[in-house]
Amino acid sequence: MPGAESAVPGRHTAGEVLSGYLHARAGDFLRGLRMYGESGADTAAAEEAARTLRGAARRIGGALHTYRPLLDQGPADQLRAELAWLSGTLAQEHACTARLHRLVGALARLSGAVPVPSSRTESDVPAGVPTAGALPAGTLTVGASRAGALLERQLTLARTRAHSSALQALGSSRFHAVADAVAVLASEVPLAPLAGAPAIEVLAGPGETTEAQLLDAVAALPLTRAAHPYNAEALVNGLATAADGEAQDAPWHQVRRLLRLHRYTQEVWCAGGIPDPALLAAGRSLDRHRDAAEAAAAAANAARTPRIAPTTAYALGVLHADQRHEVEAARFAFQQLWQKAAVSR
Repeated sequence: MPGAESAVPGRHTAGEVLSGYLHARAGDFLRGLRMYGESGADTAAAEEAARTLRGAARRIGGALHTYRPLLDQGPADQLRAELAWLSGTLAQEHACTARLHRLVGALARLSGAVPVPSSRTESDVPAGVPTAGALPAGTLTVGASRAGALLERQLTLARTRAHSSALQALGSSRFHAVADAVAVLASEVPLAPLAGAPAIEVLAGPGETTEAQLLDAVAALPLTRAAHPYNAEALVNGLATAADGEAQDAPWHQVRRLLRLHRYTQEVWCAGGIPDPALLAAGRSLDRHRDAAEAAAAAANAARTPRIAPTTAYALGVLHADQRHEVEAARFAFQQLWQKAAVSR
């Protein structure tokens, strides 16, 4: 992939550049924490605050991982692990909401129905999420309607549990310890002696390592098959056992994680500049891949519910196939973006 032009001034040390980045991201984290405390009953504000916390936690954790040789590794490793726990915990509620929206919307599209606003209260379903019960009954088959209701029950329950877990996490002593550590990071970064070297000499090495890991992971993907749209590779594998499906999606998920880590590394190197736009586009295609794969898994899990009607199971099977085709389309999009970026290097 083409790299962004370095914006690191030669007169700065690696520690100064890295500290500036971590100070800024720690400030973002503390701002998200303040937003969350002020959100009260405002669900939208709380969601925005959680998004800010997740983004800051991921970026801090990414920098602590990539530039580990420049840091006091004991405190840095501990904070990175705790930030990964926090980010993962906060992400679950958003994931459940997005998955429900995606699956109900797909059912409506496949059935020829158009979602209409939900009549349920905000405490029942997050605002903006169309529910199966709110779709025009005359345009939905019985199977699709029941499949939507089943998914709604399951994913709303999962969202409620995720919300409770997030509240517990944010009120725990563990979280307060993380917040205290980030507050310290906002003013003082635990640097190792190597951080005193010129930035132009030291920062490039860790960045090249993350890029090499990304390139190796992409090279292991079946990009030749992904170059042909709708080749049914993802669909066929998706109909295998759950373990097999996860195994064939896992390399793509790993590329997504490495691509995000490489993009965060560029943010440090660019000293506040804009990372390579090609990375952003490729990352978005892999985000769609992840979302579709997880939605397909949710449809398959719902289809395993005991004693559901054959028409319901059929509708869930169609929904599963639709999401696996979305997986395949995302792989094709990533392949096209990656090849174009490689040619432009």
